Amino acid sequence: MSRFDNIYEYDNNLNGAGLRVGVVMSRFNLPVCEGLLSACVHELKRLGVADADMAIANVPGALEIPLVLQTMAQSGKFDALVALGAVIRGDTYHFEVVSNDSCRAIMEVQLHTGVPIANGILTCDTDEQAEIRVQPKGTDCAQAAVEMANLKKALNQ
Repeated sequence: MSRFDNIYEYDNNLNGAGLRVGVVMSRFNLPVCEGLLSACVHELKRLGVADADMAIANVPGALEIPLVLQTMAQSGKFDALVALGAVIRGDTYHFEVVSNDSCRAIMEVQLHTGVPIANGILTCDTDEQAEIRVQPKGTDCAQAAVEMANLKKALNQ
């Protein structure tokens, strides 16, 4: 349904049936990342993505995520991808480097390959902040991946 007369508006489509989704998860801050993964996979299934249409790769940390996302995107096997990780502030500048560079690289992969990527790398000051965000962020990423894959398909028709 369009909000404006005579203007076509694309629908938000959260039907995951038939979509192929890849997930790349960091093992650094593993309990948080496993929670993100659990929430994401649960929501992908709820949206209709079949188990056989999902693939999960894990990497040491957030800075390794973009390379695997790029490889998955270039394979042509996926309609959308999800990046999951947790960068929690420490006592050094390293937090800013990892947070900024992983986000920038994920955006570059998405724009260069044309494959939508939901960025679920948490950047938090504390473990407690990360734990609070696990469930909603994992769920949001699944929804974003499905919605963007469907929108991209609709735009290409």
